[in-house]
Amino acid sequence: MARLFGTDGVRGLANKDLTAELALNLSVGAAHVLGEAGAFDGRRPLALVGRDTRVSGEFLEAAVVAGLASAGVDVVRVGVVPTPGLAFLVNDRNADLGVMLSASHNPMPDNGIKFFSRGGVKLDDFLEDAIEARMGEEWDRPTGAGVGRVTDDLGAVESYIAHLVGSLGAEGSLHDLKVVLDCANGASSATAVAAFETQGAEVVAIHNTPDGENINENCGSTHMGDLQKKVVEVGADLGLAFDGDADRCLACDADGNLVDGDQILAILALSLKEERKLHSDTVVATIMSNLGFINAMKANGIRVDATKVGDRYVLESMNANGFALGGEQSGHVIMSEFATTGDGVLTGLHLAARMVQTKKSIAELGSVMTRLPQVLINVRDVDKLRAGIDPQIQSAVSAANQDLGDQGRVVLRPSGTEPVVRVMVEAATQEHAQQVAEELAGIVKERVSL
Repeated sequence: MARLFGTDGVRGLANKDLTAELALNLSVGAAHVLGEAGAFDGRRPLALVGRDTRVSGEFLEAAVVAGLASAGVDVVRVGVVPTPGLAFLVNDRNADLGVMLSASHNPMPDNGIKFFSRGGVKLDDFLEDAIEARMGEEWDRPTGAGVGRVTDDLGAVESYIAHLVGSLGAEGSLHDLKVVLDCANGASSATAVAAFETQGAEVVAIHNTPDGENINENCGSTHMGDLQKKVVEVGADLGLAFDGDADRCLACDADGNLVDGDQILAILALSLKEERKLHSDTVVATIMSNLGFINAMKANGIRVDATKVGDRYVLESMNANGFALGGEQSGHVIMSEFATTGDGVLTGLHLAARMVQTKKSIAELGSVMTRLPQVLINVRDVDKLRAGIDPQIQSAVSAANQDLGDQGRVVLRPSGTEPVVRVMVEAATQEHAQQVAEELAGIVKERVSL
């Protein structure tokens, strides 16, 4: 039987895969597991529940609240809030657990449930498996005064915005900076504009009128076109795009050119090193980060700790080693001084503040690295485990890496959920990268097809 939890909680088509019944049962399981994880000095455990703007979040929120309260957990609804905002509030409000309803950058019909433990920390595999194991078991239901109480925290979003703004410190003014914000009709609609305007930026907001159905619809960090056009149209200095739950941030410069997660990570890494806040002069990234990023960090005396793909693996390395900064090409950037997870609005604020501090454009700052052409081919219907040990495939990869030398590299990565091997090639030119990727993809298909 397949594991219920994926790499970032439980996701699926709302009301088909992710039903109210499943949401309720998950919440009861979480109440039992996380409620038993610590002593409460005779009080009931406290949970915070937040959601993004999807219409399905409304009924799923009701199911989650019902499950928690029926298991004797006091519940505070914080309403529409970014995922990193909920993580912050769990810690800020001294809650014992948090539940976020979001499918992040996925289309509106999907939704998801992710849990946070004390301190606003995502659960490890052990706790997720424990929750899944407790679902559907017999349990003693509290009655009378033993059931949980349900209230609303009307000041939660304002507390989170204050935290974002406070992270910039006394020198964090954004006056004279014109910024376009694409809120993806998602959770950042409630936070991003207020945070930037509080710091004095002139803000032009797009896709910030969520109606429950338009989240991520041709907008946000997965559809940069509208942002790039608007930045040029209004003469802005910077464009920032968030995804549905605002844990990602991508940018564009004054000419509408993309500034991706690797460039953002490079800019922030140099800033932290300058401030002597980059622990061990190390930044955490994934194996899919562009070689141009790795080369730029090396040239500036910064080591790159490469992890498997997924922000959870970036975070694991950061937590284990005390590193201050990590992230992915997709725009998940984690600044451990201020957040326990990727935070798009936080990232955008610090990016803008770096522009003001250095008096440089985002294009100038991003030029610290030269992005090498990158080609990714998904080879489907193959035995992904055999691909990692097949001698002819390994020999071909080794030969390709030798041929590319310092100007490129090859990464073969099995999919975590499908019979797919991802062939990623970087080279000095797009044509060379395409040629090598197609040759290797052909060898993988020939050798390990199902």
